[in-house]
Amino acid sequence: MLGDRNLDGEQSSIYPGFRRSESPNATSPESTPQPLAAVPATSNEVQSESSPADRETGMQEYARLKQELYGVTLALMGVIFVSVWVLYALPVALNYLLGATVGIVYLRMLARDVDRISQDFRSFSKTRFAVFIGAIVLATQVEQLQIVPIFLGFLTYKATLIVYMVRLSLLPERS
Repeated sequence: MLGDRNLDGEQSSIYPGFRRSESPNATSPESTPQPLAAVPATSNEVQSESSPADRETGMQEYARLKQELYGVTLALMGVIFVSVWVLYALPVALNYLLGATVGIVYLRMLARDVDRISQDFRSFSKTRFAVFIGAIVLATQVEQLQIVPIFLGFLTYKATLIVYMVRLSLLPERS
């Protein structure tokens, strides 16, 4: 690759899109520094120019969204727990409930990280995933626990997001 010739007969380099000039001292219009044009405002800059009332309204909508997601997650947990208990057995349903509880904790930790973003804290917590890994490791070590119901219980918060998106798609005027 290094030293291949392109269609013009020039030797190409490993850096596509860059050409070597004919002579090392020749200056081309592309190589002379040009003044930078005005850069358009980023979404963060535009957002920082919004009024405090708009920010307050946005935070209230976000708080309602969090409460709605928690409520739907708890409702799904209850319905699925009872269904698994009826269709399978209590131990399987309790394993599901353990996983769903870990999913709720994960969702709360995720919401806390999103709350910190609004306070100019730009990094995310790495411990959220550790909660899930801890539940799976616990399931592998304790004989009474089963991995699949715990894993599916953890995914209940994902089902909540799917329910929310379907509702938003079918009834957009309500949101």
